[in-house]
Amino acid sequence: MRCPICKQPVTYEGNPFRPFCSERCKLIDLDNWLEGRYCVPDAAGEKPSRREPTGEDNDETGHDR
Repeated sequence: MRCPICKQPVTYEGNPFRPFCSERCKLIDLDNWLEGRYCVPDAAGEKPSRREPTGEDNDETGHDR
C-alpha cells in the first residue's frame, strides 16, 4: 500500500496514521479537504460549487472563527 499524499510505501500494521505514512501527510490531506481541494460530486455527477462564507461563519466580533 502507498501513502495517498507522498506515494511512499506504508506499513498498515501498527501505523496510527494509516492509510498515510506520517502525521504530516495526514494533516496535508485534512487541509486539502478543509480548503475545498477535494469534493464529493452530487448524484447528478456535477461538481459542487464552493460555499460562500456567511455571517454565521464569524464570531460575535465579526472575525472569522
